[in-house]
Amino acid sequence: MALNYVWVAFFLITFAVALVKLIFFGDTEIFQQIVNSIFDSAKTGAEISLGLVGMMTFALGIMKIGEKGGMINIFAKIVGPFFHKLFPEIPKNHPALGSILMNFSANALGLDNAATPLGLKAMKELQELNPNKETATNAQIMFIVLNASSLTLLPISIMAYRKEAGAPDPSDVFLPILIATFFSTLVALILVALYQKINLFNRVVLGYLGAMGLFIGGLLYYFSGLQQAEIEIFSKVFGNVILFSLFTSFIGLALFRKVNVYDSFIEGAKEGFEVSVKIIPYLVAMLVGIAVFRASGTMDYMVAGISKGIALCGLDTSFVDALPVAFMKPLSGSGARGLMVDLMNAKGPMDFAARVACVIQGSTETTFYVLAVYFGAVGIKRTRHALPCALLAELAGVIAAIIISYIFFK
Repeated sequence: MALNYVWVAFFLITFAVALVKLIFFGDTEIFQQIVNSIFDSAKTGAEISLGLVGMMTFALGIMKIGEKGGMINIFAKIVGPFFHKLFPEIPKNHPALGSILMNFSANALGLDNAATPLGLKAMKELQELNPNKETATNAQIMFIVLNASSLTLLPISIMAYRKEAGAPDPSDVFLPILIATFFSTLVALILVALYQKINLFNRVVLGYLGAMGLFIGGLLYYFSGLQQAEIEIFSKVFGNVILFSLFTSFIGLALFRKVNVYDSFIEGAKEGFEVSVKIIPYLVAMLVGIAVFRASGTMDYMVAGISKGIALCGLDTSFVDALPVAFMKPLSGSGARGLMVDLMNAKGPMDFAARVACVIQGSTETTFYVLAVYFGAVGIKRTRHALPCALLAELAGVIAAIIISYIFFK
């Protein structure tokens, strides 16, 4: 229901704003711009969905090999004690646990193309456990909200954009992004745990979280001693070596266990094509709603209003120019990226607001896209507390990004 109200609000607010512009300000182009945005975004939504076909087909084919060969079961056992506390509805050693782990890992490594099909695979497996096929389960909500919290260990693309914009030290946002995204993920975990009455003070949970904290701390220490070029090389090599090693291990173990690898791949690949086609209406619906909201100029009015409110409170407003990125990111990843690049081009990559924009971009996620695609892929209509938890985690990421940027850059 939450997505229903949000989607309707996009259109109603857009119509009201456009009507005011037409009647009181004589903007005769506004409705044409809005209608054009509908057609453009509908086309984009279909192209994105169809563009996923190849990657989805390959990824789900590989996952089927991993499932039949037993590698997914091994992953499930590794994370079983921790995930059993976070996802008590999932049976012990269920394949969904391995898929969830692989999705989280791909997201953390910045491998977006691999993360989406892996996440859709996890949602499909979770849906098989769902007794009410149109209502999201606790496990699905926990998975999606954590997915939307955007835990990022290697924000290589943002550093590349900063380098292209002429930043003398493009990696200066790496540590702030890592810290901010850790906070957004932690808030996401706490919020869903409160809704679902999950005890996070369990020794197993604290042990795994402590280990993750040490791992992130170790990365912070390691990367703090590297130069920009070294970070870029490590990021590119590390993520892709791990990903291809996983694929190879799936095939190798399946071959060792005398599984027909090729037939298993084809079986899973067929599922990938079906999922890609199924998400088209959900993705088009969300992108069209976002597009009309943007085309009306409502986003600009929101930013201007917040800027005035902050100024009236006597607070520093030097970060305000980065807020469009914060507002756009839950709606559109490419839109937020464009705003970030525009800001760096306009003010320079070393400008404080431009740096804040980069940290926000790296520590937040396209929440509405994630919810629309993942829930749409399995036909979920009632998303329960998924949207408010995801948006609050997004807000926590934005606030953390701003505060940490003041610590590092002011």
